[in-house]
Amino acid sequence: MNSGPHFDLHMHSSASDGALPPAEVMQRAAAAGVELIALTDHDTLDGLDEARAAAESQGMRFVNGVELTADWRGRVIHLVGLNFDAQAPAFEAYMHNLMQLRDERARVIAQKLEKRGLGSNLYELAREQAGETQIGRPHFAKALMLLGKVGSMQEAFDAYLGQGTVGDVKATWPSYSEATELITEAGGMVVLAHPTKYKFTFTKIRELMADLLEAGAIGLEVSFPGVTPGHQHELIKLAQQRQCYVSAGSDFHSPDQRWTSLGRYPAFKAERLITERLLAASA
Repeated sequence: MNSGPHFDLHMHSSASDGALPPAEVMQRAAAAGVELIALTDHDTLDGLDEARAAAESQGMRFVNGVELTADWRGRVIHLVGLNFDAQAPAFEAYMHNLMQLRDERARVIAQKLEKRGLGSNLYELAREQAGETQIGRPHFAKALMLLGKVGSMQEAFDAYLGQGTVGDVKATWPSYSEATELITEAGGMVVLAHPTKYKFTFTKIRELMADLLEAGAIGLEVSFPGVTPGHQHELIKLAQQRQCYVSAGSDFHSPDQRWTSLGRYPAFKAERLITERLLAASA
């Protein structure tokens, strides 16, 4: 494994679609030996203050994080922003727009599920599951479980909410350049999240990275749950060719998901770890 602090720079809490409150995520991460950490909830900064307080009380170094949903050539990608000023004025309007986009998509998902005879008032049920956080497909999965339509979250996604199913509703997300500009203008760093999860060819991944780097991003994740050794090797090689930084994270959502655990991702060796930039920035 690489030298330096044990880090995890991609994880989620109940501020978006994770199962645990931000403070508990931090406590579990500390127990797992994480020393440098970022909470990267989907399209929201709401959990950062709670997470920072908990992380620092556990002796960890905390950096602000977010995972932004963005559009690249008509395809949805995710960008991890790190170490930005969460008080930057542009965030309020940007996040409000994202919340509206997610709400509009949720209403369409509800209509489609109801037409399949899966219940009524599904938007309201999912909204109750989301509470004050952004509404998403996991909240519909919980609603379907409550109604007895499925026996598990996984069954809900496999049958009704995953890619290619009735609940796979697209939204018009901000462009990758808008998302990158938001983070970089706030003094942060942008890396491409889990590059092999978009079902792109490596030719497409290289094209995507070229566009992202031109827009101001600085790196990509090379280690995350599910990445194969062969793909990881290709991602590290791509980072070397483009002289960009590499990052890694558990993409933790819930302790019930056994394929991911805080502080855990496939071991790798690479130069230009993003932790070098993060530690230099906070020195």
